[in-house]
Amino acid sequence: MDKKTTRLRRAKKIRAKVSAQKVARLCVHRTPKHIYAQIISADGTTVIAASSTVQADIKKEVGFGGNKDAAKIVGKSIAEKAKAAGIESVAFDRSGFKYHGRIQELADSARENGLQF
Repeated sequence: MDKKTTRLRRAKKIRAKVSAQKVARLCVHRTPKHIYAQIISADGTTVIAASSTVQADIKKEVGFGGNKDAAKIVGKSIAEKAKAAGIESVAFDRSGFKYHGRIQELADSARENGLQF
């Protein structure tokens, strides 16, 4: 199997466990140039908050969106937007990506700014 197939297998397992919790989820996706985070409602139908390195305000702060500093800023931004929407705790859906590097920085930054998972 190739890297994408194994990542998608991991994602399937993670989403099954997260959906069983019946709470809002923090879904993260990364590409080589950008990182995206969104909070999806417990029923999975609506996006409550979203943040990424392609947004103008974050793009100004970060020169390049594919590094740990950018992930840290996106994590802070998504935590602030979640608080504004009244979300205190979420389940972390890392979309099959390993909990390492940019994914870990985003998660740690979100936790530092008040999001619980």
